[in-house]
Amino acid sequence: MNLSLLIARRYLFARRSTNAINVIAGISVFGISVGTAALILILSVFNGFEDLLSGLFGYFNPEVKVSPARGKTFVVDSLTIDKLRRLPGVFVVSETLEEIAFFEYEGSQDFGVLKGVDEYFARVNGIDSTVREGRYQLQEEDRNCAVLGAGMRNKLGVNVENPIATLRIYMPKEQTGVLDQPFAIRYAYPKGTFAIQQDFDNQYVLTNVAFMRELLEVPPGTVSALEVRCTPGTQTAAVKQAIAGVLGEGFVLRDRYEQNEAFFKVMRLEKWMGFAITTLMLILMAFNMVGALWMIVLDKQKDISILKSMGADDRTIRHIFLAEGLLLTALGMGIGMALAVGLYVAQKTWGIVSIPQGFLVDSYPISMRLQDFLPVTATVLAIGLLAALMPAARAVRVPAFLREE
Repeated sequence: MNLSLLIARRYLFARRSTNAINVIAGISVFGISVGTAALILILSVFNGFEDLLSGLFGYFNPEVKVSPARGKTFVVDSLTIDKLRRLPGVFVVSETLEEIAFFEYEGSQDFGVLKGVDEYFARVNGIDSTVREGRYQLQEEDRNCAVLGAGMRNKLGVNVENPIATLRIYMPKEQTGVLDQPFAIRYAYPKGTFAIQQDFDNQYVLTNVAFMRELLEVPPGTVSALEVRCTPGTQTAAVKQAIAGVLGEGFVLRDRYEQNEAFFKVMRLEKWMGFAITTLMLILMAFNMVGALWMIVLDKQKDISILKSMGADDRTIRHIFLAEGLLLTALGMGIGMALAVGLYVAQKTWGIVSIPQGFLVDSYPISMRLQDFLPVTATVLAIGLLAALMPAARAVRVPAFLREE
């Protein structure tokens, strides 16, 4: 195979009898370059969106979320909370309680989710850094306050600068008699607006957990979930196992991926569907390589005949032109990877491809991962090898003695 590779390398840069062969070979290398760059950039753009949205989810979803296996709430005592906070790898534990509610503000009405959180909640996810209007404040002396998602703020027309207007909250309660009021009604003062991601912004209103327990008429310690932030550098799986050891059975522990599993699965499906579509485009471009190699075989018939007369068998001839196809593919792939890296650096540095105004970022997010180069390399080389099969088979059929014309 070393002899075959040596001859193939000489053919790659050798002068052709017809200039058209060089043109066709150049076009095939260019096509492989463009296809390779497209494959890498498509994967990198999807990686960028995945990282962006994962970061946005991180402003609301914790690294580990503990919820009851059955029912909507459970009661946790202060001793258990202290045990959890002393576990290795646990940085912060927050108590949260949420329920669907009906909101009214200055004549505007809508349904949403009211979530009561404690003073540790902002340390779990940094949600206070996402406030776009007003400030992150859930209680002011004896007054209960609220921080609304940007979507809820728009739907209700809330003005966080108005210190007088209140947000009326209707919470369904259990019926104890025919004439009972079906809703518990309380008031909160809007203090700020957060903007994270549309799914959260359009439905969530945050308040303090004590107010939420009063509204639901549940005992102290009642929570919908415990939200945990891990110490930096700690393995989430190890923290989940330690928490499960303290709480025992009857709880579901989810990391950040599991909390948004459906979303991430769809993102990855779209990513590899884009990869597959671009691969089909690359296969079409590979027909140029079939033509280039076929022309090279015709151009080198005399050389093939001489090699056969000197003792080269069919296997050696086949390997020469398979290697020729792989070398052309590798050349195009190398140029394509260099092009992709250059465009990646330009996008990260200058944002050459922008996003219309109103999105969370100004330019398309992009994240190049080393592991993505492996499937790209395997795919491109496989296409190049397949493109070389027919020309290699044609080269094998060249007779050992050509008739001079």
